[in-house]
Amino acid sequence: MRLILASASPARLAVLRAAGVEPVVRVSGVDEDALAESLGEVRPEELVAGLAEAKARAVLPEVAADHPDCVIVGCDSMLAIDGEVVGKPGTVERARKRWAAMSGGAGVLLTGHAVVRVNGGRPAGTATGTERTTVRFGQPSERELEAYLATGEPLGVAGAFTLDGLGGWFVDGIDGDPSSVIGISLPLTRRLLARVGVSVVDVWVSRDGPGTA
Repeated sequence: MRLILASASPARLAVLRAAGVEPVVRVSGVDEDALAESLGEVRPEELVAGLAEAKARAVLPEVAADHPDCVIVGCDSMLAIDGEVVGKPGTVERARKRWAAMSGGAGVLLTGHAVVRVNGGRPAGTATGTERTTVRFGQPSERELEAYLATGEPLGVAGAFTLDGLGGWFVDGIDGDPSSVIGISLPLTRRLLARVGVSVVDVWVSRDGPGTA
């Protein structure tokens, strides 16, 4: 069965590829800020799960036409730290402020997941969930932080850091699932696939092609 990744994230794509899946990428184009506002006052776990589901459903019409029998996976990540939930900083100034707050401390990376099963071109089941992982941050020097900000990497990622890129130099440790911090939790995705009647082995790539393991 073909897996559709409703995300432009190269990190999520890399995690899936390393785990034996060759997804079709379809970018949702969802306005995350506007959607988060429309959801109102919800718990952070519900917010990221809601955003993940919106991304998956946004690509459904296009995907169903090309792949009438498939599963769509959407994800969204945010960092909870000091009572605030933050997403992508977008600017150097915001990223610098976030690192000032995070340096030497810890936060909880929340990654919402949504799996939509499509049968005969129609949605046939949806499962959502959120993975929580504690991230312990190091204390980059001023020179290190400015050099990191100058790369642009932290501007487009939740919490202004990566685990699998340059930001990994400044993460002292995590408590939980590392794949979730990178952007997609393999264990949670497996459980959500099972809830819509799909085994993870059905989306693995074998020598005979996708979904034939």
